[in-house]
Amino acid sequence: MGKTSDLTAVQKTIIDTLHKEGKTQKVIAKEAGCSQSSVSKHINRQAKGRKKCGRKKCTSSRDNRTLQRIVTTNPFKNVGEIHKKWTAAGVSASRTTTRRLMKDMGFRCRIPCVKPLLNMKQRKKRLAWAKDKKDWTDAEWSKVMFSDESKFCISFGNQGPRVWRKSGEAQNPRCMRSSVKFPPSVMVWGAMSSAGVGPLCFLRSRVNAAVYQEVLEHFMLPAADQLYGDADFTFQQDLAPAHSAKTTSTWFKDHGIPVLDWPANSPDLNPIENLWGIVKRRMQYARPNNAEELKTTIRATWALITPEQCHRLIESMPRRITAVIEAKGAPTKY
Repeated sequence: MGKTSDLTAVQKTIIDTLHKEGKTQKVIAKEAGCSQSSVSKHINRQAKGRKKCGRKKCTSSRDNRTLQRIVTTNPFKNVGEIHKKWTAAGVSASRTTTRRLMKDMGFRCRIPCVKPLLNMKQRKKRLAWAKDKKDWTDAEWSKVMFSDESKFCISFGNQGPRVWRKSGEAQNPRCMRSSVKFPPSVMVWGAMSSAGVGPLCFLRSRVNAAVYQEVLEHFMLPAADQLYGDADFTFQQDLAPAHSAKTTSTWFKDHGIPVLDWPANSPDLNPIENLWGIVKRRMQYARPNNAEELKTTIRATWALITPEQCHRLIESMPRRITAVIEAKGAPTKY
């Protein structure tokens, strides 16, 4: 009869099954066709577990806790900087070991989520707005035309510093970057509703009230005719200076277009922000050589947006509002 290492998979299964049934080792050995000592060794090995083999770990549990604390308190540091801090604490380990242990701890190098900075007054206004709109139905939101400007660059590769975080920590404040509104850049204006998207407007100069009113005249009104026809609708815009100017308010009154009241610094409430994200993700491998090629790529990608996609985004408004209420006005995952 063979040794324990010579036991076949079938023999091991027989031994395990009969042992669970309470059979004696003598009976098990006879049924499995092996020696009683082989049965005994196999049962003992299963009970104790196989002894770990391989190279001994060069770090202790205490060292690993130190590393986790360093990563948690310095999530925007790269591996080299984290390794330097760890070794400065008296740990002897290679950079490769540092990276491997960080991975074993669940940390992954990710692009941080960007959320706007909100003061307490803005949070209170967002919360009040959300409570006021929490009973709106999908039919009411479908009558809103959402608009926004977005920046498009020749290259989409420069996305800023990365952050070390674990799964489920994307919305953790320590793993997020704060954004600043209105960076100096070339902007594209667009509008959407549950029926689809309107024509794009490429802004060639800084947007003041006069420029914005030209955009409304030559692009928003045609978009309204395209998306709503003769039906009534409400226009949404953020609180950019050009949008909230007195002359712009007069323009809307003269044209009989109601404007949805909107809380400041609330891109997470605007579904067109998600639409811009879809367009940019589809363009991430595009490499236009100049501004005209970039515009052509944007137009082509924008034209691929379907009414179904827009409708799904509009349907998310009740969930967005609920999220703001639960967060007490703080930025949400949207």
